[in-house]
Amino acid sequence: MAAPVRRASFDALGESSQPWTAQLALDLLPDNNGPRIEVVQGSVVVAPHAGYDHQSIETELCYRVKRAARLAGLWAYAEVNVVSGDDLFVPDLAVLRSSGRGRKSMPISAAVLLGEIVSTGSRRKDLIDRPREYAGAGVPYFLRVDARNRIPSLVLHELTDAGYRPVVAAAAGSSFAMTAPFEFAVDPGDLLDPEG
Repeated sequence: MAAPVRRASFDALGESSQPWTAQLALDLLPDNNGPRIEVVQGSVVVAPHAGYDHQSIETELCYRVKRAARLAGLWAYAEVNVVSGDDLFVPDLAVLRSSGRGRKSMPISAAVLLGEIVSTGSRRKDLIDRPREYAGAGVPYFLRVDARNRIPSLVLHELTDAGYRPVVAAAAGSSFAMTAPFEFAVDPGDLLDPEG
């Protein structure tokens, strides 16, 4: 008699006694539109969505980057599953070499650029931890967006032997223009909803 099929459930968070892996999370936890679920160094990390400024920047940036990336034969997505060994990351922005069509996750080796929008509650993760993890996995470019005091800035970093180094930076009111890994330009101030 075949074993019963186990339905994905958040109950698995309290039932598993082994260290978590990306594959275990993808197999046991349900798809959801709620909190962000990641696996880092054997632990499940659950976090609510960031504030409205973060969501506004993410939506607008992904929309604009998606169009620019497609012209270069690349694919851009917001908040998708990226697997790096046993870790499961959900970057704010992922630009991939191929379409994720029909998949639940993509390997980090498919990433050309990963981006994070710095949030008040995750500054260390967005400024230090994720760039180090992405660089260690060989992701060629890292994009950081910071909107402290509601003044958005973008910094594009390129991978070198010593880690990421900034190659393009701009704040609201000026032009952020990159040429690699694809051409893209924006005034960072245009990414944030205006007051009122």
